[in-house]
Amino acid sequence: MAPKDEETPVDITVDTATTKKNDKDAKKSKQSNDDIVEDDNALSEEDKELKERLETCVSTLINENNEASVTVPIRLQALDVMVTELRSATSSMTSVPKPLKFLRPKFDLLKKYYGSIEGDNSDKELLFLRARLADVLSVLAMTLGKHGEYLPLYLLDPSVVQVLSAGISHRLIAEDRESLNFKLKGTKDFGALKQLGDTRASDDNLGSWGHEFVRSLAGEIGQEYNSRVIDGADPEKDEPFADLLGMVDVIVPFNVSHNAEAEAVDLLIEVQRLAKILDLDSIDENNYKRVCLYLIKTADYMSDPDDYAEVLDSAYQLFVKQEQYFDALRVALRIGNDDAIPDLLAKSADDKLMKKQMCLLLGRQRINYEVEDDEEEDELNELIGNEKLSEEFLKVAQDLDVMDPKTPEDIYKSHLAETGGFSRRRDAGGAVVDSARANLASTYVNAFVNAGFGQDKLMTPDNEWLYKNKDHGMMAASASLGLIQLWNVEEGLAQIDKFLYSSEEYVKAGAALAVGILSSGVRNDADPTLALLDEHINGDSHVMKCAACTGLGIAYAGSAREDVMELLLPIVEQEGSAPTTMLEVSLAGLALGMIYVGKCDDAVGGTIVQRLMEASDEELDHSHAKFLCLGLGLLFLGRMEKGEAMLEALRTIEHKISKFAVVVLETCAYAGSGNVLKVQEMLHQCAEHLEEGAEHQMAAVIGIGLITMGEEVGAEMALRSFEHLLHYCEMPVKRAVPLALGVLNISNPDFAVIDQLSRMSHDPDAEISQNAILAMGLVSAGTNNSRVAGLLRQLSEFYSKEAGHVFCVRIAQAMLHMGKGLLTLSPIHSDRMITSGPALGGVLTLIYSCLDLKSTLLDKTHYLLYYLTCAMNPRMLITVNEDLSWRPVTVRVGMAVETVGQAGKPKTITGFQTHTTPVLISTKERAELGTEEVLSVSSVLEGIVVVKDNPDFEEPSDEKK
Repeated sequence: MAPKDEETPVDITVDTATTKKNDKDAKKSKQSNDDIVEDDNALSEEDKELKERLETCVSTLINENNEASVTVPIRLQALDVMVTELRSATSSMTSVPKPLKFLRPKFDLLKKYYGSIEGDNSDKELLFLRARLADVLSVLAMTLGKHGEYLPLYLLDPSVVQVLSAGISHRLIAEDRESLNFKLKGTKDFGALKQLGDTRASDDNLGSWGHEFVRSLAGEIGQEYNSRVIDGADPEKDEPFADLLGMVDVIVPFNVSHNAEAEAVDLLIEVQRLAKILDLDSIDENNYKRVCLYLIKTADYMSDPDDYAEVLDSAYQLFVKQEQYFDALRVALRIGNDDAIPDLLAKSADDKLMKKQMCLLLGRQRINYEVEDDEEEDELNELIGNEKLSEEFLKVAQDLDVMDPKTPEDIYKSHLAETGGFSRRRDAGGAVVDSARANLASTYVNAFVNAGFGQDKLMTPDNEWLYKNKDHGMMAASASLGLIQLWNVEEGLAQIDKFLYSSEEYVKAGAALAVGILSSGVRNDADPTLALLDEHINGDSHVMKCAACTGLGIAYAGSAREDVMELLLPIVEQEGSAPTTMLEVSLAGLALGMIYVGKCDDAVGGTIVQRLMEASDEELDHSHAKFLCLGLGLLFLGRMEKGEAMLEALRTIEHKISKFAVVVLETCAYAGSGNVLKVQEMLHQCAEHLEEGAEHQMAAVIGIGLITMGEEVGAEMALRSFEHLLHYCEMPVKRAVPLALGVLNISNPDFAVIDQLSRMSHDPDAEISQNAILAMGLVSAGTNNSRVAGLLRQLSEFYSKEAGHVFCVRIAQAMLHMGKGLLTLSPIHSDRMITSGPALGGVLTLIYSCLDLKSTLLDKTHYLLYYLTCAMNPRMLITVNEDLSWRPVTVRVGMAVETVGQAGKPKTITGFQTHTTPVLISTKERAELGTEEVLSVSSVLEGIVVVKDNPDFEEPSDEKK
């Protein structure tokens, strides 16, 4: 219906009979609202007595008959009775308190009387009466109408109806925030009393009215604060909000000391004064965990980067204040505040175990930090450099009895796929037909499955397998040695060394790459990777350059090493029209992005942007140019608004890659932030119907998964959005959906997601089905999930005549059985709180390779798969003594339960099983100690955990039999 002109008079004709009926309804409604227990027959004797007593108090207070004998002290006595009854009733609000029911109909009378109390502010008694009455009215107003309710027209005066029909919104009868207004007036009067030296004045009488009143008041304070900001008050200054902040200073400590920490934090965030929480004395060793946990989880819902940083910084400061330096380090790593590391290590100087545990966490996060001026600096630097990782991993493998090497055939289980006399890859005579593509797939399967075990059945016994491959296949085969010997630098180099001097260029290139893979995340004093790859970076061989760039990117991911940057920058800057040149430039740019992941380095960023701006259209059309964009995006991974300047520079490029680069950089910058506004932007990008030039839309789809990963609510909403994209969008967008599903569930084979990917793996479009197959591998990576294993075996048979599809199935199987089920690719760790930049970068390299499989994994740059090494980590839990020797203890492992904002000591896991360490923990599982005999230094049981004896533990007596 079209809106009427405001100045046009409206004639409202109301039927008399209808009016009478409406009046009756209104009276009935008013009666039921105002006085639920008006009928005296429904009341018990006790309630009748209470009602009469309160009514007498009201009539005495307002002195309806104007009796001269009713003085201010008598009125105060009457008011005191009302206050006592209300306070005793509202202290526990399991049901609506009787005094509130009986006093609600008298609200207007009391309010009218309050308005009539005037006089000199020097009259203490009158001032006290007015202040106490304001408190009572504030409590009663809480139970009446709230701001934003609407009234039916028939309850209003006809003159009001006339106004309403002119288009003016109709609010409630009660004044907005009436409860707060009365409380503020009362507080002002109490302040005046205090100045007069009256000891009855009280600033902290809020709590005496009960939690419900404090909660209601806190809500109205938030509304009032926002209203004043909209009206022009400066939120940076305290003066415009002095009265509100005075009440906040009372409410917050009250909430914290009464187990309502979440409400205290919410109020401080609402009035933009979160810093006040650091000055509270009521936060102690008993409740700091609940406050900090709530702050950390609240950060996920902060769309403004400054608010996000402030919330996490508050949690960091509280942990430091409570001397919980390990947890403080976790928060510092979440923010990306590497400058806090030396400070925290210095503060924990007296606690050697804490320091070791912190260094283990730095090693897991791949932080390149060196401890100096410490008596144990060599041992601590070993822990940060992951030098013992291989040794511990092999001990776990031995303990779990999975040391025997596996062959690709053990993974394929081809005998299970043979049905009805049909045998794949066998001719009539039964001789096995060798295929270069099949052998290449077997190389990768062998490498991934035996990763970190130091032995296999193809590469380590002899060199025969090497020569069953051609060109780039030979390169992948010799590089696979690095993955088999992963983290074991000393022994691995001895095996790889002989290939570095091979006459075959591809074998030599593979060996160079193997050196980089071998030392991924491991710091060695000799620094062999840089020493060995330096000469190849500056050499003339194109293949060697590509291998060396990739090797450096994998080996030094996250290290921010300047000497490595100086080697790679000239390659990014080189010019030349040959396709090989652009491939070298792109791989060097990607390597720099991995090395400086999340560091926002200007030198690297500026060089990559400059190269993109100066590149010809032919160069930007190169299939691998997108990796240059990814390298730039990785520089700002998780750094939110810090990438804005680079975004503006990218928008000036006059090529379709500009849009792609902008989306990649923006999504990487907000990775894991759960920022809803950015998700909406990405969905908006996908809404345009494009058949060609839609690479940026594919990046936007992956971006949705990237932004919402690690945050459960956002991830669930993203899954729904992907359903819509599959229904309504063009083919390029649909091709990226399985990859986005993979990003959302890395190493987490959720039943529903596997189901959806399984359906998409049979899609008529080859690219959708190939991406879905690889996504299945990514989702189930390192889990040995039997359901996925069965699905992949079926797919290998279904696509037996499609070489590309079979290769994808093999790679997915390699990821599924990675490390024989002892490894994970999940970049999120430390109880799903911290995201590892190098790990996420490695996964993204695979994901962006899948956007153009024909030119990358199904062509000659399949060695980009080795970037997954950066994300590989043991999913083990080992408990160790002070000297880092194993100490098996009992632990319970179960599904993690969200405990934020829950009262008391809620259960943190559900459906648990009891094991003795070492144990394997999957992505969404959590472990807790099953015995009180020991205490863990770490608050999170993941990876290597230092435990110590519990001094308060008492052995159970043997008397009970």
